[in-house]
Amino acid sequence: MIDISIEHEEGTAIIAVKGEVDASSSIYLDDAFKKVIPEEPKAIMVNLEHLEYISSAGLGVFMSYIEELNNKNIPFIIFSLNEKVKNVFSILGLDQLINICSTKAEAKRHIDGI
Repeated sequence: MIDISIEHEEGTAIIAVKGEVDASSSIYLDDAFKKVIPEEPKAIMVNLEHLEYISSAGLGVFMSYIEELNNKNIPFIIFSLNEKVKNVFSILGLDQLINICSTKAEAKRHIDGI
């Protein structure tokens, strides 16, 4: 089961993901990106504090938007991953392609520094 919410703070879109992102639920994560990107936010932050599991399909959603966000100069940061999920990102080398921060405050500081 997955629960995705979108908030806006100071021009930044914050997508919060709770539960599990697998092949059947990854479409909801994709829909969240499709909703916020046309708004051209200052940045997109993804809160994964309550993400319990992510499959390759879920990871693919993140990967599919990296180039588009770079082309539009929209910073993209993921924050608050639990150790299990963080290890998945690290093993696959996604931590080299996506900015990952420990906390929301750190993610905001990173955006302000860009």
